[in-house]
Amino acid sequence: MTRTVVESKTKTAIIGFDEPFCVIGERINPTGRKILSEELERGDFSRVEADALAQAAAGANILDVNSGAVFSNKMAEDPRYADNNFVEPMLMPELINRIQAVTDTPLCIDSSVPGALQAGLEACEGRPLLNSVTGEEERLELVLPLVKKYNVPVVAISNDDTGISEDPDVRFAVAKKIVERAADFGIPAHDIVVDPLVMPIGAMATAGLQVFALVRRLREELGVNTTCGASNVSFGLPNRHGINNAFLPMAMGAGMTSAIMNPVALPVNQKKIAEKKAEVLAAGIILPDGIDDETFVTLFGMGSTRPRPGKEMEAIRAANLLTNNDPNGGSWIQFNKVGGQPGEATSGRRGGRRRRA
Repeated sequence: MTRTVVESKTKTAIIGFDEPFCVIGERINPTGRKILSEELERGDFSRVEADALAQAAAGANILDVNSGAVFSNKMAEDPRYADNNFVEPMLMPELINRIQAVTDTPLCIDSSVPGALQAGLEACEGRPLLNSVTGEEERLELVLPLVKKYNVPVVAISNDDTGISEDPDVRFAVAKKIVERAADFGIPAHDIVVDPLVMPIGAMATAGLQVFALVRRLREELGVNTTCGASNVSFGLPNRHGINNAFLPMAMGAGMTSAIMNPVALPVNQKKIAEKKAEVLAAGIILPDGIDDETFVTLFGMGSTRPRPGKEMEAIRAANLLTNNDPNGGSWIQFNKVGGQPGEATSGRRGGRRRRA
């Protein structure tokens, strides 16, 4: 069976056909997170450290580290900061060092800048996952030598010089091309994790069916593990968590072995708590004196004031149980144990332990 091994200095995560589904936490990514970019520009890595800890506690097996920050203020002082090829190779090792100082969860080095990938590889302890290579000729020639030199697995995204095709046969052909070119460099198929590209179901009604069929072909014909940006499927639609919760177990049933996703249900913020309290008081409901915010949000089904595993994690763990990738239901029981604290859920197989037959 195909097994892709990703390691930190002390911990192993395995992506594999006969392994529990591997969750790659996506939160450490400044793209679209203006506050995080501003903090990184000031040299403040506290949110990065908090996101790393919260994702690991929620059950992420691997943490994706993306260095695509925009340093708007520094651009005005030095035009080089407008170029990601200048910013990311400096930022990536600092991100990795800060994360490795607070957690031993294995890492995924994520950048479109080859210099940032190499800088991350030099800073990372263990055997990280590299994200990513595409079927574009220039990208293949730049990234595959790094994969070979550092002996690491890589995410292969199914687009090439012509862009992203809506035809699943074309996307399969691109994935096959990458696997074959990797073999020319001496990189085995078990070190290639293919992202078949999930389209938004709101824009393409057959997007779900397409990716399920693609995953089966990739598994059966190429023998590779697969991943995806899980939330892409629900983009632009209401109740995205509901769609994601259905999509992930269905993708697992088709053979998908990992996903890049947010494992954390974000805390209820003070504004929403204040609005709900005003609504409750307006309805004539008398609250107990001194009720704390956590009790209040729990009582009214709002979630939690603390980070905790998201509903998608619940769906994944249930699917692991139903596919016999949770022996004796130990992980499911731990995840749902009475009196457990948010974030107490175990994060699956650790240290390379094997599933019992």
